[in-house]
Amino acid sequence: MHTAAAVLLAVALGAVALRGVAEPRVALAFTALIALGECVRITLPGDREQAPIGAAGALAYALLGPLRGVPTAHGTLQVIAVTGAGLLLAWLPGLALPHRPERPHRRPPWADPARRDSAARRLLAVGFAAAVFQPLYNGGLVDRFSPEGPAYGAFLTAVAALAALCDATLAALLRLSAGSETGPESGPRFPAALEDELRSLFGIGSAIVATGMLVSLAAGEVGLWALPLFCTPLLLAQVSFRRAAAVRATTGQTIATLARATEVAGYTPHGHARRVADTACALGRELGLGTRELALLEYAALMHDVGQLSLVEPVPNGATALLPCDEQQRIARLGSEVISRTGVPRRVAEQVARLADPCSGPVGGERPVPLAARIIRVANAHDDLLTAARGRGVGEAVGRLEALEVLRLGRGRVYDARVVDALARVGGQRHG
Repeated sequence: MHTAAAVLLAVALGAVALRGVAEPRVALAFTALIALGECVRITLPGDREQAPIGAAGALAYALLGPLRGVPTAHGTLQVIAVTGAGLLLAWLPGLALPHRPERPHRRPPWADPARRDSAARRLLAVGFAAAVFQPLYNGGLVDRFSPEGPAYGAFLTAVAALAALCDATLAALLRLSAGSETGPESGPRFPAALEDELRSLFGIGSAIVATGMLVSLAAGEVGLWALPLFCTPLLLAQVSFRRAAAVRATTGQTIATLARATEVAGYTPHGHARRVADTACALGRELGLGTRELALLEYAALMHDVGQLSLVEPVPNGATALLPCDEQQRIARLGSEVISRTGVPRRVAEQVARLADPCSGPVGGERPVPLAARIIRVANAHDDLLTAARGRGVGEAVGRLEALEVLRLGRGRVYDARVVDALARVGGQRHG
């Protein structure tokens, strides 16, 4: 994908250099907007970076028809060239920033895989939008739609929606590729990754598409003044997203504190909650959970033992999986009551409350046990069994085999069969 984007940009820049720049003032204005937008980025859930203003500016140029009532003629290749020039200009400040592996947060943009992925996506998605709109516009086929009429707006909406779908597909493919490079168990399945990207379209993605369309439409009446006029609300939206990110960070700190409470009080071994959360997330990815579901799963896994704080005497090694079923359910309910008062998402408390419910398969009877609860139950039991094996002096490899065998004995009755099978696959990938 990076190679395709680089080749496309080289061809576009070469073509523009040979035939000259159409409407240079307009091209320069959009280049500056894209460059400035790339410098003002936000971080979305899942540690995904986005440059809303830069993306909206590039989409607006791809969908730009008449400017103050005068037809434009920049074409598809110039759209790609202007977008690429804006991206490259945004990277220029990084020339004075030496790459320091020990300080990855200060590395230049071209050394950041996420920034390279974002640039490749932007070029390909904007090139797609321009390839759909510009030939039809320059060929006169769009002239049958009045720029003031609803048909023209519907046409722009359709093209923008296709461009957004293209961008989401490319993003999902890049996430899948990144996961396969770091290990088979570390990345999401393509349907889950695509679902995550499509869901993001209902957040900042919809604002980007709407702003790009509004700028292209308004430019027909007010000219280049449409760029600052309609990008300002998007800038204010970025501020709101930053505040939401701060709230998420506070929630994460609250969860981390609660997760450590049982360890500090001596109810669970050191690192137990983190190990269970890591195993649960690996199982969730193996089972195709998306980013939002994985985040809630991690929260619930970190806090799954909070209910132990209600016990008069700690469970030996914190191994709740070895307790009677009714005692496990009582601890889970008490933990859920504590979690429900901390301000974390309600689904987290619900997942913890159902951790010890009997599992009779994927459906789980009249009240299906949430998949996250079934995953955490297996992950918790796995770590409890491993801790017990280490206490007996059993080697790590033998201990994992013993733990997996115990889980398989309860497969489909105590533990969900799909989750146990996923644990066997993940364990083989990690230690095979």
